[in-house]
Amino acid sequence: MTALTYSSRLLWLFLFRYLNMPFSSPSAIISPMCGRYRLSRRKQIIEEHFDTTPWDEEWSPHYNIAPTQPVPVIRQNPTEPIREQSLMRWGLIPSWSKDPSGAASMINARAETAATKPAFRDALKFRRCLIPADGFYEWARTAKAKQPYCFEVNEGQLFAFAGIWDRWKDPNGAWVKTCSILTTTPNAVTSAVHDRMPVILESDDYDLWLDPGMNNVSEISELLKPFDAGLMRSYPVSTRINHVANDDEECSRPVEVAQIQNRLFA
Repeated sequence: MTALTYSSRLLWLFLFRYLNMPFSSPSAIISPMCGRYRLSRRKQIIEEHFDTTPWDEEWSPHYNIAPTQPVPVIRQNPTEPIREQSLMRWGLIPSWSKDPSGAASMINARAETAATKPAFRDALKFRRCLIPADGFYEWARTAKAKQPYCFEVNEGQLFAFAGIWDRWKDPNGAWVKTCSILTTTPNAVTSAVHDRMPVILESDDYDLWLDPGMNNVSEISELLKPFDAGLMRSYPVSTRINHVANDDEECSRPVEVAQIQNRLFA
């Protein structure tokens, strides 16, 4: 195994214990809601769609984004009315945390309780962000296996998860910025597969969600509702998505699973 940083070692230790899988097979993860998503657009398209300033960090399309990976995040500049984009590690590490070992279990924050949980309440009040995506995945349980499904908005258009972020200082003094996706009750499309869904924000709500001066948690929480099912679709995809090492268009290409689909959506 190649040398790992202190924080990376702790993250893999958590994954080993939590998922009961060997260190040599970090790609065999099937994650809880919402544990995998797709962002298949180039960064210039993301910038244009969300009206952000140009960003210098490298980004290429990804079809199988997994916990603890760096992901694009959009925030409002605290002193100017402009949106800025940067990369953060997916899996929130609270600023007061002693180590990053819990990050992989904090990729999601429940909308109903985020305002009261110590790990999320300050971030919900002061550090909100948009997390761009153009699809996400969930697994339907069957008698013998789990069948992955891809969920899209407007047949694959860009959208934004409601996100929160924080920063944590590692033992070497370096700041590590991390984020989490808020989840809520499912709509008619997602409920056939899972009892939760990520919060997808309406584009008209982006400014309010990002406003650094908006600290009224009750008002902000009203945005954390299930997305309009009429604007969404889902379809079965290959089990290639189960493995993090697979990160290409085939991961989200529709496949025929007639028997499973009939049972789920009858």
